Amino acid sequence: MMRPPSDQPVPRVIAWESTRACNLVCRHCRASAQETPAPDELTTEEMKRLIDQIAAFSQPIFIISGGEPLMRPDVFEIAAYATAKGLRVAMSPNGTLITPERVEQMKATGIQRISVSLDGSCAERHDAIRGVPGAFEAAVRGMGYCREGELAFQVNTTVMRQNVDDLEAIREFVIALGVAAWHVFMLVPTGRGKIDDEITPQAYEDILNWVYDTAQTSPVPIRVTCGPQFMRLVMTRQKESPAPPNLVGGQRPGGHPGGHPGGHPGMDQMSRGCLAGMGYCFISHRGEVFPCGYLPILAGDVRQQDFQTIYQTSPVFQSLRDFSQLEGKCGECPFVRRCGGCRARAYGITGNYLAEEPYCVYEPPGRENR
Repeated sequence: MMRPPSDQPVPRVIAWESTRACNLVCRHCRASAQETPAPDELTTEEMKRLIDQIAAFSQPIFIISGGEPLMRPDVFEIAAYATAKGLRVAMSPNGTLITPERVEQMKATGIQRISVSLDGSCAERHDAIRGVPGAFEAAVRGMGYCREGELAFQVNTTVMRQNVDDLEAIREFVIALGVAAWHVFMLVPTGRGKIDDEITPQAYEDILNWVYDTAQTSPVPIRVTCGPQFMRLVMTRQKESPAPPNLVGGQRPGGHPGGHPGGHPGMDQMSRGCLAGMGYCFISHRGEVFPCGYLPILAGDVRQQDFQTIYQTSPVFQSLRDFSQLEGKCGECPFVRRCGGCRARAYGITGNYLAEEPYCVYEPPGRENR
């Protein structure tokens, strides 16, 4: 198998939007998902060709996302093909359509872990965000089937104005479910997610400090997504107190690396804040390639170009990898290589994906009095 020169970037994680179809209507949905599949979704054969292109130069974690991936009839055929090509396959269903039979199908086709979103600690809180009565009960039941079938699952929670006061209760509930990890997502205003649903920049900082403190004694790994300033916070606080927290990407008590014990290296690791175009990318249902699912800046189209060419040479990706192009305080920040600011939030709020992170309260040295 041909491999690119060592100095060429390769993806560590690829998320594929398998379909726009979904049985929920979540108020923060990135995809603005719909009841039925889009007419121009990549076909089975197109997906197999794309997987061949990916496997020709990398072996990333391959996340089958949506919409709701279990509403795509050929999803298990594609998962099995990706596994056979050496990709490490994960899936992000909403949990409501999981059955014992589907758990066995997931395991048989090589799906190593799934992620299910819970945005409330009870049905009333979760269903209000997910838009469908019964979504909470169905998702919890689905995760129970995963636990019984010994398929690793994690919970993702999006922090927003509607549930910020519920986070501690969500954390306790998630741990009781027997999750492999808890991923805390900071809302990005894209799709159905709105700026009005965001909490304040200072509230973000407070939540990130709470996550750090909570992780010190957490029985499961915790990861922050779309809150890249967390890396600055981790570096600062670990310097002040070097005891390692139980954070994904850190070292867990007992010597386990930051991911789920027994899991694959990299499944949960967090080496940098914003990963858009930096080891990570998103492929839409119709084959468009974006730096991440929350950043709708087109880098290429797999129906027109080879994926490796897009990933390694796209001007969009190249600009994201050049920290000197970041503007405002992000461009002056000493933590730029570990944080980078959320490029999607910068774009969603300012229209410029290279602008400074609008929800970071940190001021680099020399800027405090400007």
